[in-house]
Amino acid sequence: MMYLKTILLGFGILSLMNCKSQKSKTEDVKVEVAEKGDVKTSTKEGEIIYLKEGETQFLKEYQMNVTFKGISEDSRCPKDVQCVWSGVAVAQIEVMGTSTRPMNLQIASIENAGKNYHKSAVFNGYEIQLAEVTPYPENSKGKDALKGSYKIGIIIKKAGEKSTTK
Repeated sequence: MMYLKTILLGFGILSLMNCKSQKSKTEDVKVEVAEKGDVKTSTKEGEIIYLKEGETQFLKEYQMNVTFKGISEDSRCPKDVQCVWSGVAVAQIEVMGTSTRPMNLQIASIENAGKNYHKSAVFNGYEIQLAEVTPYPENSKGKDALKGSYKIGIIIKKAGEKSTTK
């Protein structure tokens, strides 16, 4: 009987230690507001550039136009609902360099090569990564209610050795 109590106590301690190791890591985010009211958000990955659905921005630093065309798939689990899979949001963006033709990219909120979901894509020597998709689906509203109201955050940096497009 004593051995059983010792074993149960040991499993209890191990499970409590495991809970602490499963906590997600917090990300340092730096937000700056310029005099004109422009908001710059930076993470350890780089500066986040926000685009509303249908919006085009010319990014002088990267010499490219970026257009957020829309969300082609949003199967993310709604707030206040317990799901087996967290789901994915896939953003359609069009990029065009000053001396290149336009190119359509699909970047996803998760990385799953088996389903052809990639968090980033390479264009013109830059890696474009999806950092954020808002708003998050709600159970009370259908997914169609979000159409036209999406906003994405992307991070652009020099392409490294790993690329997700060829």
